[in-house]
Amino acid sequence: MSALEGREGALMGMSMGRGGSTGTGGGSTRVAVVGAGAAGLAAAKALLDEGLDVTVLERGSRPGGLWAGDGAGAGGSPAYDSLHLNTSKGRTQFADFPMPERWPDYPSAALVAEYLAEYADTFGVTARTRFGAEVTSVRRAGAHWEVTAGGVTEAYDAVVVANGHNRDPKWPSPAYPGSFDGVQMHAHDYRSPEVFAGRRVLVVGMGNSAMDLAVDASYVSEGPVLLSARRGTHIVPKYLFGRPADATGGALAVLPWRLRQTVAQTVLRLAVGTPERYGLPRPAEGLFQDHPTISDTILHRLTHGEVVARPGVERLDGGRVVFTDGSAEPVDTVVWATGYRVTLPFLGPEWTGDDPEELPLYQRVFHLDEPTLAFVGLMQSTGAALPVVEAQARLAAACLGGRYALPSPAERRAAVARARAAAVRRWGNRRPMMRVDFDRYVAALPRELRAGVRRAARGAAVHTPATKAQASA
Repeated sequence: MSALEGREGALMGMSMGRGGSTGTGGGSTRVAVVGAGAAGLAAAKALLDEGLDVTVLERGSRPGGLWAGDGAGAGGSPAYDSLHLNTSKGRTQFADFPMPERWPDYPSAALVAEYLAEYADTFGVTARTRFGAEVTSVRRAGAHWEVTAGGVTEAYDAVVVANGHNRDPKWPSPAYPGSFDGVQMHAHDYRSPEVFAGRRVLVVGMGNSAMDLAVDASYVSEGPVLLSARRGTHIVPKYLFGRPADATGGALAVLPWRLRQTVAQTVLRLAVGTPERYGLPRPAEGLFQDHPTISDTILHRLTHGEVVARPGVERLDGGRVVFTDGSAEPVDTVVWATGYRVTLPFLGPEWTGDDPEELPLYQRVFHLDEPTLAFVGLMQSTGAALPVVEAQARLAAACLGGRYALPSPAERRAAVARARAAAVRRWGNRRPMMRVDFDRYVAALPRELRAGVRRAARGAAVHTPATKAQASA
C-alpha cells in the first residue's frame, strides 16, 4: 500500500482538474509551467482546475524538485541524506492534500518526495509533465511566448515560472584572501557525512543547512566541528512545550508582527536561552526579521563540545583558517553554507532586470509589464513554502483562466512599492522584494482573489491570454 493511501476520505469530492478544456475566449489556452517542484506542481494543479491546457517542463526525471534529489551535482538538487522538513507537516502540507496522520511531525526528504509525487499523480499533473526537458529560453513573440525546452521550441499563451531558487550555489564574494591547502566545497554538493570522516571540518554559515551539516560532520570528524559566522541568528528548536514550534507561532498570527516578535522571543529565551548562551554570535535583528534556524540537534552538539562556535573568517592560510578575533585553527575541509543565488537564466534582462532578487511582482505573482508571465515560488517566506505556492498558484490560475481581474497598472505598481517599503522596514535590504510574512500572506491572497473576482464581475479588464491575443490582432 502507498504511504499516502487511506487518508480517511480527505480527498473525497475534490476537483481533479479538467485538463485541457476550452479556456477563456473560446480557444484552448496553452500554459507552460517551468519546473515540477512543489511550486510547479501546485501551479499545474490550479491551472488544470481552471480548465487550461497545461504542459509542465521539468529537467529532472521525476516530480518533486529538490525534494526528489534528482540531478545531483552542478545545478541539481541540494538534498542530502539527513534532510528533513524544518517546518512541521501541519504547517507545510497543501491545504487540499494533507500529509498522512501517521507520519512524523517533521518528515524526511524521501517522504516529502513521495508526497509530491503522489500529489502530481492524484491531480493529473504527472501526465502533463515532460521530463528531461530543461527550459533554456522563454521569449515573447507577438501574442505568444516561445519556450525552448529540451531543444524543442513551442508556442504558449502564458508562462508560469516555478523553477525555484535553491540550485545555484552562492560562494563568498569577494573570496576570502589567502590560499587553502585543503578541500573547499559548497553545502549544495554535500550528500552524506562520510566525506568528513577523519577530517578537521569548518562549516561557514548559520542557516538550516549549515547546522545540519555541522551536526552530521561532528559524528565522524577529527575533533570538534568549527561553526563560523559573522552574523548571528535565532535558533528555534523543533518542539516547544511538546508541540511543533511553528504551531506556537501560528497561534500568534493575529497579532501585529512586532508584538508577535516580543512574545515569541520571550518564549524562546525561557525555553532554550539566547544564542550567546551557546557561544554563537548575537543576532543583529529580532525574531521574524531574519529567517531563524530550526534545529534541536545543533544545541545538543554545541553543549557537548562536538561543535564549537567561531567568529567570522578573516583569511585562509594554507592548512589553517584565521578568524576575525585573531585566532587560527588547523582545518582540512571548509564547507561554505552560504546560500543560493536567484537565477532565471531562460529569461532575458528585459523581463528580469539586473537582479532577479529585485524583480517587482504584483502580489509576488504577476509581472508588472506582462501578466501572462506569472511566477510561483519566487519569494522568501517566514514559514513553510507549500501553502504559499498553493495560494500563489490559485491566484495565477484564476487570472489566466479569466475569473480574476487585476487592478490597474498604476495600482499594481503602487502596491508593489508599498510592499517593498514595508519589507525594508522589517527586514532591511536583504531581499526585501522577495520577503513575505507567511501567515499574513497566505491569508491575504484569497482576499485578493475574491477582490479580483469582484473586479471582473464589474467589468474590469481581465488579462487572459485570449484578451492579449485579441488586442494584438
